[in-house]
Amino acid sequence: MTPTPLVLPPADDTAGWSSFLTERTAAPLAEAARTAEALRAKEPGTAQALALWNDLHVALANAFAASSLLSQVHPDGDLRDAAEAAEQEANRFRTALMLDPEVFARLEAVPREGLDDAAWRVLDDALRSFRRAGVDRDEETRERLRELGEREDDLAQAFGRHIRDGARTTRVPASALDGLPADYVEAHPVADDGTVAITTDYPDTHPFLTFSTDAEARRTVMGAFLDLAWPENDEVLQELLAVRDERARLLGYDGWPAFDAEVKMIGTGAAIADFIDQITHDATAAAERDAALLLERARLDQPGLERLDVSGARFYTEAVRRERYEVDAQEVRRYFDFTRVRQGLLDVTGRLFGLTWTPVDDAPTWHTEVAAYDVALEGAGEPLGRIYLDLHPRPGKYNHAAQFDLVSGVAGRQLPEGVLVCNFGRGLMEHSEVVTLFHEFGHLLHHVLAGRHDWVRFSGVATEWDFVEAPSQMLEEWAWDAGVLAGFATDEAGQAIPPELVERMRAAEEFGKGVHARTQMYYASVSYRFHAELPADLTARSLELSEQYAVWAALPGSHFHCGFGHLGGYTSAYYTYMWSLVIAKDLFSAFDPGDLFAPEVALRYRDRVLAAGGSKDAADLVEDFLGRPYEPTAFTAWLER
Repeated sequence: MTPTPLVLPPADDTAGWSSFLTERTAAPLAEAARTAEALRAKEPGTAQALALWNDLHVALANAFAASSLLSQVHPDGDLRDAAEAAEQEANRFRTALMLDPEVFARLEAVPREGLDDAAWRVLDDALRSFRRAGVDRDEETRERLRELGEREDDLAQAFGRHIRDGARTTRVPASALDGLPADYVEAHPVADDGTVAITTDYPDTHPFLTFSTDAEARRTVMGAFLDLAWPENDEVLQELLAVRDERARLLGYDGWPAFDAEVKMIGTGAAIADFIDQITHDATAAAERDAALLLERARLDQPGLERLDVSGARFYTEAVRRERYEVDAQEVRRYFDFTRVRQGLLDVTGRLFGLTWTPVDDAPTWHTEVAAYDVALEGAGEPLGRIYLDLHPRPGKYNHAAQFDLVSGVAGRQLPEGVLVCNFGRGLMEHSEVVTLFHEFGHLLHHVLAGRHDWVRFSGVATEWDFVEAPSQMLEEWAWDAGVLAGFATDEAGQAIPPELVERMRAAEEFGKGVHARTQMYYASVSYRFHAELPADLTARSLELSEQYAVWAALPGSHFHCGFGHLGGYTSAYYTYMWSLVIAKDLFSAFDPGDLFAPEVALRYRDRVLAAGGSKDAADLVEDFLGRPYEPTAFTAWLER
């Protein structure tokens, strides 16, 4: 029987959502427990053990997907708490499972004869994961590893929760709205005391920092944004770093980065430090050149200014782009109405990858603003899966941008369902937000297209973690092409964005790429150094790393690390964004800049990289597509251009 999408409760049916949560978390977790028991009961050397292992992980993936998603997006706080508790239960089950010597023994004894390449890969991955969990250690060590694993999961969850629930509001003089677009001003009414409220939500903070002419107000708003989850997350992060370090050392590694990097393309923790310093070196000349231009421009307003800080960087970058490149972000916004952009994204990706996106207007969701679409291959009768677009901010919702699973696709058993969670405004968008939307949608494509494997281990975005961002970063290129944008970037009169404006936008974007690379390396250094060094004073170390790697001065007394959500999931590996960008530039080099929709290369990429999921090592996927190993030539040329 052909699998069908889940039927969700209506948005206002809280009891129905509570039942749904139980059905998608407690029930599959119980099923996973039964399957684990059946696995233990098998005689050693039984080939069926591997199939049971797959069944177990299908159930476990379902429990994690529903609990993780609903804890971040459901409007009801009690249900979010229940989902978080369900995720903790799933984490505890997984931690205990990977320390179970009986289950390990059944898998270790699976006969290799007759296994195809996919089964070999699944088995080898499972055995490696067991050993990395510590299943082969003595009982006392296993017990301590279990405690550490559970504590790490709880702390990482608390870290993210404090960021999600830590939204702040700053009141600034109404005059600080000078320079902001009219629709932004209209959306921020003036209170009786002559002030307006600016929240830490992206649609509030980012335009304010970009356009407000009030330097002091920008500093105040930026300070609030950088203090998300302070002071709560300082203590949480201290313990989280210590727990990860102890766990890695109990397993015989020289700290967490060494443990974490072992299963990534980069290979070793030491290589992370080398990569950060190499990118910093390569980007410094461009960064210093662009920083000098920005400082020169800032001194027109602030004579004698010695160094620009992070609260002024967006404003003066926008000023230089407007004055030097004749790109006014407020003018550009006219062409990017949210509704048209969303439809344009679907049209572009559908044409590029041979897909159809069919709105499911009657599909219930957790909020009335969430849109559902069924996806299929062009000309195919059966659906590939379903996606949900949850793209606007609301209280209690995850406040960054990410793709979440709802269902991991497994051939013949369940369709992949993915959710895009972002926080865009409902009217006009900045072009940088359009780029972000394309980027995040790349993860959703990866999830859906790679949802037809027999083994759930290969389903969706299942590659090495430092390759995960490459497909999304490559899809950004379509948001910069004048021909592509002409299809949906139109003003109120229906006039498409002029190609010459897009060309100037691209030139303006190229300005500052060295600064951007250095900023990314600051973030990567915080991610790596915090885990490698376990500094006693996280705020002080973060400021030291800012001085070493970032271009702009940090705000005194700010606590960036407390709101740096990637420390929860990416741990020591934030470098992956830049590592993936190197590969993304190489992948894009295979496309014809004159015809980004050329079907031969697009479909080859769809089938050999995206649809392949985790069925091969990332380096092999790239080589399958390019016909050669990946290389940094395209990235280096772009950085030096």
